[in-house]
Amino acid sequence: MPEIEIDGKKVEVAAGSMVIHAAEQAGSHIPHFCYHKKLSIVASCRMCMVEVEKQAKPVPACATPPVTQGMVVHTRSPKAIKAQQDVMEFLLINHPLDCPVCDKAGECQLQDLSMGYGKGASRKKKKKRTFSVKDAGALISMQEMSRCIQCSRCIRFGEEIAGQKSLGMLHRGEHAEIANFVASTIDSELSGNMIDICPVGAITSKPFRYSARTWELGRRKSISPHDSTGANLIVQVKDHRVMRVQPLENEAVNECWLADRDRFSYEALNSPERLTSPMIKQVGEWRTVDWQTAINYVVHGLLDIKQDHGADSIGTLASPHSTVEELWLAARLMRGLGSDNIDHRLRHAEFAPAPNGKARWLGLPIAQLSTLERVLVIGSNLRKDHPLFAQRIRQAARCQAQVCAVVNQTPDWAMPLHSSIEADACDWTHALACIAAAVATAKNLPAPAFVAHAAGITANAQTSAAAQAIAQSLLGGTRKALLLGNAAAHHPQASSLLAITQWIAQETGATWGYLTEAANTVGAQCVGAQPQSGGKNAAQMTQDGLKAALLLHTEPQWDCAGGAAAVQGLNSAHMVVTMSPYKTNLDISDVLLPISPFSETSGSFVNAEGRLQSFHAVVKPLGETRPAWKVLSALARVLGLPESEFENSQQVLAKALPNVAAGSFIDAEMLDNHTQATPEIARATVQPVTAGIYQLDALVRRAPSLQLTADGQAARLSQHMQGNAV
Repeated sequence: MPEIEIDGKKVEVAAGSMVIHAAEQAGSHIPHFCYHKKLSIVASCRMCMVEVEKQAKPVPACATPPVTQGMVVHTRSPKAIKAQQDVMEFLLINHPLDCPVCDKAGECQLQDLSMGYGKGASRKKKKKRTFSVKDAGALISMQEMSRCIQCSRCIRFGEEIAGQKSLGMLHRGEHAEIANFVASTIDSELSGNMIDICPVGAITSKPFRYSARTWELGRRKSISPHDSTGANLIVQVKDHRVMRVQPLENEAVNECWLADRDRFSYEALNSPERLTSPMIKQVGEWRTVDWQTAINYVVHGLLDIKQDHGADSIGTLASPHSTVEELWLAARLMRGLGSDNIDHRLRHAEFAPAPNGKARWLGLPIAQLSTLERVLVIGSNLRKDHPLFAQRIRQAARCQAQVCAVVNQTPDWAMPLHSSIEADACDWTHALACIAAAVATAKNLPAPAFVAHAAGITANAQTSAAAQAIAQSLLGGTRKALLLGNAAAHHPQASSLLAITQWIAQETGATWGYLTEAANTVGAQCVGAQPQSGGKNAAQMTQDGLKAALLLHTEPQWDCAGGAAAVQGLNSAHMVVTMSPYKTNLDISDVLLPISPFSETSGSFVNAEGRLQSFHAVVKPLGETRPAWKVLSALARVLGLPESEFENSQQVLAKALPNVAAGSFIDAEMLDNHTQATPEIARATVQPVTAGIYQLDALVRRAPSLQLTADGQAARLSQHMQGNAV
């Protein structure tokens, strides 16, 4: 590694590093605007000018040719400071003096650096340049593009990270401006990151616009409750109200990015649909009651139904977006009553358990997705189901990784696909069998038995050619992964898909696993939130007519595979208890218990890679809302179940997952994607049920800005059409 000197400090840096990288390592700050560690280098702002000995004039630190042995750099010399001050003067020539009303004020790079490098007055006497207002959609505000300094971060983010060329530079010189093409909106699922990387107030948050000043906001750490990434959050609050959500950098999980549903779903936390007090339905009318009355009502109802109909008539449908603590207590409550009827697999059509109670998981660390050379995604709308996973795989594709897919329609993943098989979901087992046959042929192996079973199913020429191309791709490279998506997990032949995937992975030297749907899908499996000894699964509980049902963060119409049929099945129950932050399930429920969303409770999630991440409440509970773990513990205590006293969620976690510390990984012995299932290649008769990007859980469904996006409106239109069809 070459050794260079920066401001009198000698430092060794990796070969190929730029001066700005070496300065970061040496602890020397170089002012900059256009440079971002995750984006390509363009050196457009010139703010990072430094003096390099033996160079005739100052040079940009971000774009200076890679450092060489013995290079001497001065970042604070008179020549460097003069160059930086001159650049700042040019940047401020056309910038409006509207800091008092700018949403970026207080966290604006231009504002901060102008204090150190700007002059007290401008020498330009002409009128400042202005640009027209631009409509960027429901999430992004581009109404003050006159503030733009043309750093091009937003352009590069769209092209390199989001994979969409949403913005571009028009005109030249002083007239250059950044605009969206053909007046189109920015419809990326990662668009909110443009707000963070914009160094000035040109791009701001439309939902947050003029809501608060940054210095008024308290900052709290948290974890996203949506998909299985487990993105780390900074939740900003004012007067016990969540005002904004930003990413907390964690290179191993979400890097410095957030998906839009992680960022903007906070609107639902302040929804008018919030349930603030326990309610009981009596003679068809809802009545507000105190907590003691509600708890006693539920306990007496459960005991009466157990006595009259048996414990097997009681069940719990628990959302996989619930915390580890909530799911463990719910499972413990059910089994304390003598029932094994609890399930988090609400959208599944097949319910084969993992061997020995182990959990299905991603199969590799999340960070390794960016380094893969070969990827096969099966049954996933990758970009919409897992935006941050898609972003990592997109970076792998930019480094020449070959990405293949088995999907039901042409995927728009904003990345190049090496090859894909587009087949009806009912035919995915056959499509995978074709790939397996191609692998066996290429390796001169005897065809596995399931390939012989598929011989009677005719594959078209396109499928056969694509299967051969995918097989050849998987046989190359060294770092490879086969990833089963939400649709594959919810498939009526999920076990067969896993078995064939396992065979292909083992023969090609790849890892295999599930992308996993929700924030705590892996954690739910680890704490036994599914039948362990012959209990009813989610489908059976909604079809076979439970006498008592507990719905934990669950809205059957949207969260269960059966949808309206699930609602109808639960409607015949004698007692339905809904535990939710919202006034929901009103038609089928007899009791509503207001429980806290993730912002008002503490808890833990286990993400797709098996990483346990804990969080604390960031605001106080709204009204009479209580954390679900407290409510479940109170129910168990009144029922007389042993060891039901817990002072905090950490005590519950210690019981649920002993010897697993926050931030560490679940014991590898608890994670296993192996299967002994025998694949069935016959065509499936039922389509898998999946949720849209902004229909995944109760929070995103109630976030107004997310529902106004192109994806949100498309989902609402689809629901409307389905309703009319019914």
